[in-house]
Amino acid sequence: MPHARITSIALAASLLAGTAAAATPAAPKQPDIAREQAQIKKILGEISQQRIESHIKKLVSFGTRHTMSETESDTRGIGAARRWIKAELERCGAGTPLQVSYDSHVAPVSSRISKPTEIVNVVATLPGTQAESKERMYVVSGHYDSRASDVMDATSDAPGANDDASGTAAIMELACTMAKYKFDATLVFMAVAAEEQGLIGARHWAEGARQKNWNVAGMFTNDIIGSSRADDGHVDNKQVRLFAQSIPATKEMSETVRQLVATGGENDSLSRQLARHTKEQGERYVKGFKVSVIQRHDRYLRGGDHMPFLEQGYAALRFTEPAEDFAHQHQDLRTENGKVYGDLIEFVDFDYVAKVAKVNAAAMASLALAPAAPQEVKLRTAGLTNDSTLVWKANAEPDLAGYRIVWRDTTAANWQGSKWVGNVTEATLDLSKDNVFFGVQAVDKDGNVSVATYPMPLR
Repeated sequence: MPHARITSIALAASLLAGTAAAATPAAPKQPDIAREQAQIKKILGEISQQRIESHIKKLVSFGTRHTMSETESDTRGIGAARRWIKAELERCGAGTPLQVSYDSHVAPVSSRISKPTEIVNVVATLPGTQAESKERMYVVSGHYDSRASDVMDATSDAPGANDDASGTAAIMELACTMAKYKFDATLVFMAVAAEEQGLIGARHWAEGARQKNWNVAGMFTNDIIGSSRADDGHVDNKQVRLFAQSIPATKEMSETVRQLVATGGENDSLSRQLARHTKEQGERYVKGFKVSVIQRHDRYLRGGDHMPFLEQGYAALRFTEPAEDFAHQHQDLRTENGKVYGDLIEFVDFDYVAKVAKVNAAAMASLALAPAAPQEVKLRTAGLTNDSTLVWKANAEPDLAGYRIVWRDTTAANWQGSKWVGNVTEATLDLSKDNVFFGVQAVDKDGNVSVATYPMPLR
């Protein structure tokens, strides 16, 4: 593949302009990456607030969805809930390629499981249609189990309207809407169980994915996305929090993590790169709605179903409402001193849930239509120079148009500058590797852009 050399007058001008000077020789024209994709716009237009509301109300109607609750009844307990979720996904996916199944195992006795208990995830898979991309998959989840004040209380009413019927209803709506469309990569929609008992359902699926060497290129969990009202009464229905891990808190570093730390790339983990893409696409398609990236793996010392995916080395993020009202989470239903406690349906903002679902749809669709993130991206360091040469492995997609190099100041959270370099596997920019962070993105002929890949040093 040819090599491109890009020059600029000054770093400051490059960052402000968002581009470097023209390549010599000129690269082929870049596809229009700024335009909104018609398919994605259509999907977002079909996401229904009314269906989301109906799904949340149905999930609440099962009384409790505690992991160890009733499984034989058709109207109460987690068994009835999972059968309804599966049946609904099968109904709405009829006539489409959507494949709906149970992912089941028996969890042994543990600190939050009092007896061996069957844990059942409901999984809907939409296979990718491009041979070179169908093994790459993107996963989105919500957990359908609920709880009362006592995490071991399997009989009391626990409606779980916000935590997490909201997330479950959102992923069901995503599955039913997106199943009618074709994507290069595979999409997986999961209603997972036993989140409240220790992330058991998600962990089982994530561990299985790693054992099978599945290419999970990104994962989102939607947990507590149902309310725009904080505990002080303040309403904020114009943003969602997106939690994104930096480097994992492990006793020993992998070589990849070690190189991130050695080059100052702690803010360029796989999850942070996925978060940048999600913020850009979500805000592009859901006008006036902010995706606020929180640079933590989750809320302070808390967790969710993305964490088992992080443990397996996958990029994974969590969507959660701007400010939680803890009187309406993990609470026995009651009224004390005039204050209502409990995760009840009347505290859910259905319009807000639909907006968060649309952000998910924009991110998932753009990822599944785009090429894979470039692999084996490296930054040459053999010589002492004030320019920067990046090299990478060529993508395999037949509709690939070429590559785009992005950069930002070392104190910036998001990409500030970019340069289209064409269908090459090496490019030199007149920007110092000491002063900026780089990434390389793949672009297809329709203008779909991959997540950026951070370059490792090449000596």
